Amino acid sequence: MKVGIVNYGMGNLGSVRRALEDLGAQPFISNHPAALHEANRIVLPGVGAFPDAMALLASGGWTEVLHRLVADGRPLLGICLGMQMLARTGTEGGENTGLGFIDGTIRRLDELGCTARIPHVGWNELTFDDSDPLFAHIPQRSDFYFVHSYAFDAATCPAASGTTDYGVPVVATVRSGHVWGTQFHPEKSSKAGRQLLRNFLEVHAC
Repeated sequence: MKVGIVNYGMGNLGSVRRALEDLGAQPFISNHPAALHEANRIVLPGVGAFPDAMALLASGGWTEVLHRLVADGRPLLGICLGMQMLARTGTEGGENTGLGFIDGTIRRLDELGCTARIPHVGWNELTFDDSDPLFAHIPQRSDFYFVHSYAFDAATCPAASGTTDYGVPVVATVRSGHVWGTQFHPEKSSKAGRQLLRNFLEVHAC
């Protein structure tokens, strides 16, 4: 199973690659969009600011290729900022256009009613849709590791498939067809995160 990890300049590539290697996959760092055509699965990681990341995706030629491959049925997993970029819009630094795979808007946590410390850093329990194959063999209320200041606005995100409580309900996972996003870092989330990545590798490709 070849997994292309998108290297657009803002992501924890090494930890994602190691986690996938441990599961027996053949992950590779894709430094050019054309390389993704060789991948059976695509992972879009990300750490940093939404507008900067979207600008890098556009200038590097990634946006068009990602849309083409997803349209062809290639499973895609966005992690942390990578999940946020799946949205139609984000409000960090003003309104910016996302990839548009998932309906919804990304907002800062305090704009969503959160009064807890920002950024949200640490382990939190997840409640999720049991029918989502990404959560196969994962118990409800399992802990996952979060590091973020922004998230999907639940009011604008019908594709939310999992939530966590950080003073307010926070969208933790999204799904639309064969596109998934996790606001947490599965590669840093111990046994539950490992199982989630295994499920992504095993999910039926469209």
